[in-house]
Amino acid sequence: MIFLEGFLESVFFGNSVRNYLYALGIFFVSICLLYLMKNLILKRFKGLAGKTKNNIDDIIILAFEHINWFFYFVLSFYLSLKFISIPEIFNKSIDYILIIFASFYIIKLISIIIDQGAKIIIKNRIKAGNGNDSSIIDLMKVFLKISLWIIGLIWILSNLGFNVASLIAGLGIGGIAIALALQNVLSDIFASFSIYFDKPFRVGDFIVIGNDMGIVQKIGIKTTRLKTLQGEELVISNKELTESRVHNYKKMDKRRVVFNVGVTYDTPVSKIKKVPGMIKKIFDKMELATLDRVHFNKFNDSNLNFEIVYYVDSSEYNIYMDKNQDIHLAIKELFDKEKIEFAFPTSTVHLVKN
Repeated sequence: MIFLEGFLESVFFGNSVRNYLYALGIFFVSICLLYLMKNLILKRFKGLAGKTKNNIDDIIILAFEHINWFFYFVLSFYLSLKFISIPEIFNKSIDYILIIFASFYIIKLISIIIDQGAKIIIKNRIKAGNGNDSSIIDLMKVFLKISLWIIGLIWILSNLGFNVASLIAGLGIGGIAIALALQNVLSDIFASFSIYFDKPFRVGDFIVIGNDMGIVQKIGIKTTRLKTLQGEELVISNKELTESRVHNYKKMDKRRVVFNVGVTYDTPVSKIKKVPGMIKKIFDKMELATLDRVHFNKFNDSNLNFEIVYYVDSSEYNIYMDKNQDIHLAIKELFDKEKIEFAFPTSTVHLVKN
């Protein structure tokens, strides 16, 4: 017993055998506790998270699952060293190594959360029918990761004793210089963020910008691409889109159409009175088209004008054109049957004989 006590008090490299045994015990206890946390507690929380509708807890648990055993080994080794005396230079070096090591894993943890969050956002956008274009989300993800690594690097240097004030000032000046050099590109990028969050249009919408029109094919980081009615691809900068009036026809529940029909002046009044009823009968048999009104509204120079207003119960341009064609053909057929003549521009000259 005296021998064992004497052995425990034996000193090697500035520490007793007892202290080395304490340190070794702390190391194994830490490993066991971390094992329990990873394989029991984390699994328990994972089971509870699977029952919730919230995705945040799933992302956090997935991020912690990516922490490997090397991290737990280093953390346990660091804790065990606190129970023995080591030279100050080694102690400080180990602290610095732990700061770098822990910072790396924290950044890795947050990066995993960013990646998983981006995947969920893209998945929800596809479910909502907003297209599968993920360029904006990918850009935001890259921007967040770069910012995260820059902040992490500054934090590490600050804790290592470096003066980071000049570094931050240099990054600020460099950022201003880059922003000035790339202001046009950055304007389009920020405009893409505006389009993404405000959603004035989506992929598949038919839009009109000034004299240009087409179906949105892709909303990119710098440009938006349309397929025009002529078939070619039209590329428009995002900045131009946010500064212009955009007519989005896909947002319409139904399309209002106004057109005029002119008959000749020699058409009998009895037939003029029949025209509104004739046109109403056409719409009674027409699907996806609803008559609003029809009136004899004007004496033009060369015709008696009827104004017809109706609604197409669809936002699709092709359906509108099909219905428009069917209505015009039906009016022509009825007018021919009733012998009502369409007017065309004419002029009559009356000569007075002296």
